[in-house]
Amino acid sequence: MTEHTSSDPQPAGVAARAAALRLLEAVLRRGLPLESALDNATRGLDRADDRALAHALAAEVLRRLTDLDALIDSATAKPLPTDAKARFVLRIALAQALQLGTPPHAAISTVLPLVDGGPRRLVHGVFGALMRKGVRLPDQPTLPDGVALRWHGAWGDAMLAAAESAIAAPPPLDLTLRDAGSIWVDTLGGESLAPGHVRLPAGARVTELPGFAEGGWWVQDISASLPARLIGQGKGRALDLCAAPGGKTMQLAAAGWTVTAVDMAEPRLKRVRDNLKRTKLEATLVTGDALTFADDPYDAVLLDAPCSATGIFRRHPDVLYRARPRAIAGLAEQQRAMLARAASLVKPSGVLVYSVCSLEPEEGERNAAAFLESHGGFVADPVSADELPAGIAPDGVGQVRVLPGVLADKGGADGFFVARFRRK
Repeated sequence: MTEHTSSDPQPAGVAARAAALRLLEAVLRRGLPLESALDNATRGLDRADDRALAHALAAEVLRRLTDLDALIDSATAKPLPTDAKARFVLRIALAQALQLGTPPHAAISTVLPLVDGGPRRLVHGVFGALMRKGVRLPDQPTLPDGVALRWHGAWGDAMLAAAESAIAAPPPLDLTLRDAGSIWVDTLGGESLAPGHVRLPAGARVTELPGFAEGGWWVQDISASLPARLIGQGKGRALDLCAAPGGKTMQLAAAGWTVTAVDMAEPRLKRVRDNLKRTKLEATLVTGDALTFADDPYDAVLLDAPCSATGIFRRHPDVLYRARPRAIAGLAEQQRAMLARAASLVKPSGVLVYSVCSLEPEEGERNAAAFLESHGGFVADPVSADELPAGIAPDGVGQVRVLPGVLADKGGADGFFVARFRRK
């Protein structure tokens, strides 16, 4: 393998690898969400395919980070610092060669321009040594130690093994249909796991699918569709707190409710507004804080609370490196305050649904139990099996906990918790 020098012309594809490096540094050094860092990291990439490649490279490194680092450490005399640029660049090169099918010469030639001097020689030498050994990544990725310990303690061996399987590849694409009897079910193909749902293979170009321009559906994981499904059809007033990006708002509007959607981030509400326009659905949008929002009581209130988002690790593997125990505890406390506020906005006999896309019991079961203990005016409203898609079941008290392994034979589902309460 010939080493390239800094004076060589840069091979095609270097810019996308440089953007992937910036993305990884934003996540692992600065703790930013991958999606939030995407625009800045890919600025200057003119082609959509290059942006998509940078995102895919960064996501694949994050899926396999523990195992990639183990390979790198096996080929160095002493471990590189975790934030060393040489380690970042090696991660990208190895992810390409071992996971994405990039020929080794292309994998190394497109990352060497990202480092200079001694680190360049180190990257070249380590990569070459590993390729000569014929190393492979394990079939099941290894989760970060802290996450593995936390989830094993909460859910046990089976969940941990299922989580490792779930993160091995990008998940399928789920769509929620505006009309459960829509023509788009047959037109889109795929598989329907519930009324008003279609599942397609990963990698589909969303805006090019049949029915996108017509507003026939929106992207929404099967788990994320559960909270609004458990409110069901209605003719009264419904409140969607923390509404962006708007999937649940559209579900409620399509189910006949008169919807008010609240979110504190105006840019995020713009996305809700755009989706409502595309789907020809109506809702009143309010820029506001769920902790202070005030209005007349509603027949139904849905609080999909801000959380650690560890349940969406299949789609966003960066959450595994950002959700720390202290942050989880702080978010759980915030959710309890939001639940109390949401409860004050429910009419007598009205329904309150609390949900989080989290795999942490502190943000789900424990908060639901604490709410019932502190709010004597509410009772649990248990979910029945016939309200849920086949393969998803309520727990012993009628709450819904979706763990890795659920629907595994169908492509899986995001981690989620949903509890339903009713005001006396």
